[in-house]
Amino acid sequence: MTLTAGTAATSTALDLGPARALSCRECGHQIPLAAEFACPQCFGPLEVAYDFGTVTRESIEAGPKSIWRYRHLLPVPSHVQSHPNTEPGLTRLIKADRLAAALGVRSLWVKDDTGNPTHSFKDRVVAVALAAARELGFSVLCCPSTGNLANAVAAAAARAGWDSVVLVPKSLEQAKVLTTAVYDGTLLAVDGNYDDVNRLATELAAEHEDWAFVNVNVRPYYAEGSKTLGYEVAEQLGWRLPQQVVVPVASGSQLTKVDKGFTELGKLGLVEPTPYRVFGAQATGCSPVAKAFEDGHDVVQPVRPDTIARSLAIGNPADGPYVLDAVRRTGGALAHVSDEEVVDGIRLLARTEGVFAETAGGVTVATAKKLIESGKLDPDAETVLLITGDGLKTLDAVSGRIGPTATVPSTSAAVQEALAARGL
Repeated sequence: MTLTAGTAATSTALDLGPARALSCRECGHQIPLAAEFACPQCFGPLEVAYDFGTVTRESIEAGPKSIWRYRHLLPVPSHVQSHPNTEPGLTRLIKADRLAAALGVRSLWVKDDTGNPTHSFKDRVVAVALAAARELGFSVLCCPSTGNLANAVAAAAARAGWDSVVLVPKSLEQAKVLTTAVYDGTLLAVDGNYDDVNRLATELAAEHEDWAFVNVNVRPYYAEGSKTLGYEVAEQLGWRLPQQVVVPVASGSQLTKVDKGFTELGKLGLVEPTPYRVFGAQATGCSPVAKAFEDGHDVVQPVRPDTIARSLAIGNPADGPYVLDAVRRTGGALAHVSDEEVVDGIRLLARTEGVFAETAGGVTVATAKKLIESGKLDPDAETVLLITGDGLKTLDAVSGRIGPTATVPSTSAAVQEALAARGL
């Protein structure tokens, strides 16, 4: 089924920067730019195709300190900065020497996307989706979400002065419910898992012509926002590509678009197109892509999620097959880790680098550790870990496992005793 916004303009009247068409990822058929996500020929997923003009390192570096420095590489209007938006991006890239030592890696970086406006990478994709949705004629911003996207959509809509409609599973972490509800949009808790919520969103997108579901009817534009993670990593490394990158996998779009971003930079001459390997990380309780990789399959079998890593709990990932393609093409791998390992990963990152990640970050760190121990990730190659959300969103994961070192009387002697017990 192809969904089109009834109020959308024709492609000839649209200002979506360098975007020139939507192209099917399966059969290659192209259609004019519009609010569509499925190929009319084969029903395959659509993505944005471009005619890039001249883009230089200097023009990017002279741009705003947000993802809009890459606006000439994204499907957004040339005047995108003139509308109120959350201005995400340009988050820090940390040289993670202490974590590297703990993992046995020679050179390690952490891309810390917890510094975005709602503390996850989803601010990037939502900002691009909102800019495209405005140009396409929509007026309400919507999404189905496992949490981080809910935060980002509600905040972006509030900033832009739009209404928002957000659908989440009723089992979502309370922190993510509150950090969505605070923006005072419409927040609906649905009796079901994320895949149930996503199906409902698809139905609603067909029924409401002015509703832009960022990851449904404007998904091709939304997904392109993840490229900015790849762009920033390369720019922050001094305009070069890392040798290895480890990416958490939910729908899989982030991994495939980081790969796309790296490829585009090479083709445009912005970096030397050196080889790199892409690795994917999942939680064992929702690891359909990792298991397909382990079994040598090309088809990803849907699963019912059962993991504390709810932001990655998508049992039927839309980009699953394309994740397999990217990982295999670059010589990478996929792996999965238990919930206990996820918590260990959160704590390891926190105590070595001072970064408190949500459960998805724990999945990334723990999976990197497993890939190193299994010999699949080269400990001598420069490696980047993508940390995509803040630990304050998933406090339940560590609640009951950590707390005060000791409770002591208000005396110096008691403090000294507690310190001595820790060897201080």
